[in-house]
Amino acid sequence: MTLNVQAQPIPLRQDKDGNWRVGASRVLLELVIDAFNNGRTPEEIMQSYDTLRLEDIYAVITYYLTHRNEVDAYIQRQEQEAAALEAAIKARPDYQEFRERLLARRKSEK
Repeated sequence: MTLNVQAQPIPLRQDKDGNWRVGASRVLLELVIDAFNNGRTPEEIMQSYDTLRLEDIYAVITYYLTHRNEVDAYIQRQEQEAAALEAAIKARPDYQEFRERLLARRKSEK
């Protein structure tokens, strides 16, 4: 029996906003890596994100393990951008009023 050994493309794609997505799904790379770093198996990750294929999860984790510094730097930049966006939103003059309206609506829906 002959094995057909050839490199497979890494199942990552960058969306128009610069975010890395796994496979054909909309699942962000950082969500898969965060789950993996928190001890979840690829099978458990797939249960949380049913649009992911198991082989894509394994491939992305393999990529992460061989390019850890680059992926960790990307994730850190994403976290910094999210924190900056959150701070900008909270700094808006109408933020507190809007937040209170949303919380009141949520409470009334329960």
